[in-house]
Amino acid sequence: MEFTAILLRTAFMYIFIYVILRMMGKREIGKLSVFDLVISIMIAEIAVIVIESTEKPLWTAITPILFLALVQIGIAFIALKNNKLRIWVDGKPSVIVRDGHLNRREMTKQRYNLDDLMAQLRENGVTDIGEVKLAVLESTGKLSVITKDGEGAGREATARSGGIHPESSAGEQDYPKVRYELLPIALILDGHVQDDTLEGMGKTRFWLKKELQGYGIDSFKDVFFCSIDHRGKLYVDRKNRP
Repeated sequence: MEFTAILLRTAFMYIFIYVILRMMGKREIGKLSVFDLVISIMIAEIAVIVIESTEKPLWTAITPILFLALVQIGIAFIALKNNKLRIWVDGKPSVIVRDGHLNRREMTKQRYNLDDLMAQLRENGVTDIGEVKLAVLESTGKLSVITKDGEGAGREATARSGGIHPESSAGEQDYPKVRYELLPIALILDGHVQDDTLEGMGKTRFWLKKELQGYGIDSFKDVFFCSIDHRGKLYVDRKNRP
């Protein structure tokens, strides 16, 4: 009888947790943030306890799991609008190699050793650190690599997925020449201007608004996403209009 109860509880918890995880949103396992991972582990542990202890009612697991799911969904929703919270929850990418030189301080900070670096460089088809222009350890633990002879990340963004690039814009010389560790960088997220980024560039909202007017946009609130690449070229994605 107890064995049957365990099987039934297992089946129920499987379906219940499957629904909960779908509610929490789609995200690849390898791209879970530390926050998402902790939530997932806690949900799994709570589910195991109620499955093994058949004398405990199911609500003792359902209630805390629902609470954890609501916390995760709530923080994820707020993080969509709040860049600082998103950085705190998901973490920031770290520059590990720049122009063939290792950033030892950042490697120590991230507990990232040379064996890890060499393994991930090989996965990116790179065998010589000197060939690396930029290697960034993403918040997911993945290493993004740009080589000196193939600057893939510097390629000009094209108009896709609703993004727009004016055909008759001013020449590239009219755009600011910016050099940042992590490019492209966001200037507007869901209608909210990233003032800290603009300040770091030495630019103002007035400059940004003037640039957007070249795309036929008069209000920051009409922009869902705006970024700038290493050439100072903007990528602009309008909000969906009703």
